[in-house]
Amino acid sequence: MWAKNARAAARRARENEELRAAGRPVPSAAGVMTEARRDELDAIDPGWCPVWDTGWQRCLRLVQSHVRAGGSLPETVGGVVVQGEDLGRWVTAQRFGWEQLLPVQQWILENTLRIAPAGENERPVKQTQDTKWAANLAAARQFHAREGHLRVPRKHVEQVETEGGLGGRQAGADGVVVVKLGTWLDNVRKRAAKLPEQRRTDLDQLGMRW
Repeated sequence: MWAKNARAAARRARENEELRAAGRPVPSAAGVMTEARRDELDAIDPGWCPVWDTGWQRCLRLVQSHVRAGGSLPETVGGVVVQGEDLGRWVTAQRFGWEQLLPVQQWILENTLRIAPAGENERPVKQTQDTKWAANLAAARQFHAREGHLRVPRKHVEQVETEGGLGGRQAGADGVVVVKLGTWLDNVRKRAAKLPEQRRTDLDQLGMRW
């Protein structure tokens, strides 16, 4: 708690200094930290930064301590939990949120923990409306081929094997896409008037009941 309050006081002091430099009114100095005290804290831990989120700095220190103690870099969510902090979740968040970090934060992660930004092949595939439609239509065709009709119960879920042909739709580890087919068809009926002609034709060929 003391460290948290100290960082807050240092942050207020720096904000006041910036306001003075800009010639703007400065709020009460009560509770702010003197420059001498900030220097003392810098001497104890030169890596602390009052303008960064304290939670971020806490997790950074915990991960660094874990690695220095001989542990491997936590990269799996739930794999390493220290003092209530999921270190694997934090590391993953840094990799996928790399662009939101300050350059100095990126430098610290790269040079003290060998953490690198997530590659494009690791990021979830962004689906377009066309790829979503293709996946749902594939599920409808599969249901029709098996059942001979398209009278799908509202809660029915169809599992479709991808074989890489669903336009980037994210599949599970077993290569299967789960489609809430009944819900999708109900939603399609509600916006039938706005459907492109080709999409209506695709469903008409399956005996779609509008």
